[in-house]
Amino acid sequence: EIIAAAAEDDALHMLELGAGSCDKTRILLRAAVERQDTVLYEPLDVSASALEEAKSRIEEEISGVLVTPSVVDYTRGFALEPRVHGHRRLVLYIGSSIGNFEPHEARAILGNVRAALEPGDAILLGVDLVKDPGTLLDAYDDAAGVTAAFNLNMLRHLNRELGANFDPTAFAHRAVWNAHQSRMEMHLESRIPQTVSIPSLDLQAHFTAGETIHTENSYKYRPGQPESLLGSAGFSPVHTWTDERGWFSVCLARAA
Repeated sequence: EIIAAAAEDDALHMLELGAGSCDKTRILLRAAVERQDTVLYEPLDVSASALEEAKSRIEEEISGVLVTPSVVDYTRGFALEPRVHGHRRLVLYIGSSIGNFEPHEARAILGNVRAALEPGDAILLGVDLVKDPGTLLDAYDDAAGVTAAFNLNMLRHLNRELGANFDPTAFAHRAVWNAHQSRMEMHLESRIPQTVSIPSLDLQAHFTAGETIHTENSYKYRPGQPESLLGSAGFSPVHTWTDERGWFSVCLARAA
């Protein structure tokens, strides 16, 4: 249904922003191949190794898909060659990554995407919807400690890259639902009073017990907000699909 709505009577040239391993895209690629036999798929990511691995795997698993990776930071804008006659572009941004950006940044990124497209091209935007705070907190502070380990690893990265002397055991992972901003926040809370040295920045960071480093935001959208966001970036919403629980949605919009 998504593929047919995006393509109308034309063939699709599919692009994906922040594609990574491209695992989540296979269902759409298979549907596109069933419709038009051959699909040009252009994943965009900053990791060349991830793109090459995805190219090999997808072309081996899905006959009819030609993968042409592009190493690019899509958040800073990008340019595309004129589209082939009889084709439309469908940009996939389906991993809810848009929620990691501040609202004005999200609008700017989508505006850059629109600037690279031609009228009639489309985007499929995936977002995480607002849900019960308990469900959100369980997801961002899971019992297995996966998210906590991910968050604390930031300190190890700073030690490695900037020569800092953070002690990860002196910080605790904290997940906070900020209802006013409609976002999940991740923090690292200092367990004790401490001073951390970051030589590369010529910085001494002093922490009191309970003081936090705000490491990440993940904005959650309410029904209608993704469509408004796309509209402000120059797209015309076409259709929105939501799962049975109303936890996630994908919105198809066309370049006006």
